[in-house]
Amino acid sequence: MAFNIVTKNNVRDRFKSAPRPGIWKDVEEKDWNNWVWQQQKRIKSMDTLEKVINVDADERAAFAASHEQFNMGITPYYASLMDKDDPNCPIRLQSVPKGGELKVLSDELEDPLAEERDMPVPGITHRYPDRVLFYTTHNCPVYCRHCTRKRKVSDPSSSAANKQLEDGLAYIEAHQEIRDVVISGGDPLSNSDERLEYILSRLRALEHIQVFRLGTRNLVTLPQRITDSFAQMLAKYHPVFVHTHFNHPKECTQEAFDACARLANAGCIINNQMVLLKGVNNDPKIVMELNHKLLMMRVRPYYIFQCDMSQGISHFRTPVEDGLKIIQALRGWTSGMAVPHYVIDAPGGGGKIPILPNYVLGHEGKKWKLRNYKGLEFEYNEP
Repeated sequence: MAFNIVTKNNVRDRFKSAPRPGIWKDVEEKDWNNWVWQQQKRIKSMDTLEKVINVDADERAAFAASHEQFNMGITPYYASLMDKDDPNCPIRLQSVPKGGELKVLSDELEDPLAEERDMPVPGITHRYPDRVLFYTTHNCPVYCRHCTRKRKVSDPSSSAANKQLEDGLAYIEAHQEIRDVVISGGDPLSNSDERLEYILSRLRALEHIQVFRLGTRNLVTLPQRITDSFAQMLAKYHPVFVHTHFNHPKECTQEAFDACARLANAGCIINNQMVLLKGVNNDPKIVMELNHKLLMMRVRPYYIFQCDMSQGISHFRTPVEDGLKIIQALRGWTSGMAVPHYVIDAPGGGGKIPILPNYVLGHEGKKWKLRNYKGLEFEYNEP
């Protein structure tokens, strides 16, 4: 029997390209698709922002009161995803200052995860036995308003100078128990290809380093950064894991699809770490749509993070019950690949603690009473 093979792959066609606002209508394609141009043209002032969206009074006042403490920075690409008339647009909420940032609660912390406490040398956080976080830059393409590192991200004084990089690499080399390095920042892809390759080559040369991870939001906020040459460079240092941060289906564009495809085709393994944000994604339908799109983009939904206890982000924080409802709405109702771990990164450096709906109703001896995703009860008897 002969089979006619359909060769057209139309998955990419299910994603829409980002529409370009009028302020950038006449920009040449070679510039728009250049990540350096995107970085240079970031929206940093209210004057520029007003040319892209209809700024409301809350946004205007919040910018005036907050920009010296935590900069605004939005790439033209990410700004093109904003609804110009809706102040509750999930992209605007993540990138434009809001009045809630000015409210600091008594139990919020400047360094909620105690990263500085577990820092044996500047730029290295060594909390878990076999892995470290390596801080390599203060810069991000977009300064997310829910950032957990507001204390230093966007602050040039926290820049990782060459000495700090060398001291960090020396620490990793001296500690044979480290097998996994999370390369972070800021966003490590704000570094040049040459600087990043230097870091990766030094790490790969160490016998005890098995894997490293790039923690980046460039796939979301600056997909132009993922060039063919960058992806080919990463392929020399496998295994390379990329942990990214999509929070809403609007961020899943053709540009993002192509960036993920370049990394996946180069052999990188991509995981997503969503942060649960009020008004952005604290809705099971939104999370299911996001996770289905991510899987089509070859990105595995990995974590849902409860919002950290960082200062000035209480307006984003949701009840823990919201996260549990999302997991219950996913587990069993969609494929297991689309169900991430819901975790709280415990304040004070306690690490990631998984939070699960209760599927165990009780047990006695070797008899377990369970419920499934539909609420039906079952017994499992251990042999």
